[in-house]
Amino acid sequence: MKTFLALAILLTGFSFAYAQGEQAPLLEKEIQYKDWTYKNVRDEKEINLRDFAKNKKLVMVVYFAPWCPNWKTEAPIAQRLYDKYKANGFDVIGVGEYDTVAAMKTNLNDQKITFPVVYESDTKDAKQKTLHYEYRKAAGDTRGWGSPWNIFLEPKSLEKKGDVLTKKAFVVNGELIEAEVEKFVRQNLGLTAEETKADKAQNKIVEACDPEKKITTLKKP
Repeated sequence: MKTFLALAILLTGFSFAYAQGEQAPLLEKEIQYKDWTYKNVRDEKEINLRDFAKNKKLVMVVYFAPWCPNWKTEAPIAQRLYDKYKANGFDVIGVGEYDTVAAMKTNLNDQKITFPVVYESDTKDAKQKTLHYEYRKAAGDTRGWGSPWNIFLEPKSLEKKGDVLTKKAFVVNGELIEAEVEKFVRQNLGLTAEETKADKAQNKIVEACDPEKKITTLKKP
């Protein structure tokens, strides 16, 4: 009886942990996404998004908090896509949120991120004061911190001037589903379809983002 009870508790804990995973589908949303100019995490030089997107076919902007376990799951996927398709007109730019610039630098080094990364906020107190917060709420993201959050921009369709870059875009309110997103990227780059690997992160146990909560790993008995 004790063995059965222990197993039931274990399975309940497993189910709860798995439910905390934040993978989300790629969906087109109406969203007033604005142009921005933010400082580079690595050297403090300013990067303007409209300029960054010029002469490219597709740009993925990924918002993240460096302490977030969900971002740590997505980071390798974003890097793989960048490495594989940057020569075909695809680019990725990260936007750091809700932590110090020093913490962001450390995270980028730990995750071996080579694509450019800027920051919008540098404190957890900014949670409901950022454009990131406004965008994800407009896109129906109900998560607490919204890290990671991804938006895909098609440069040829962006407004050439003004504050608003686009009024409609494909977004992911959570972690990327790699196979789905890679198919989307290839289509937008005009590449032929290819068989892609299933998203390995699908079966990982990932805790939801909470800077006050310690991450625990469930071990098999």
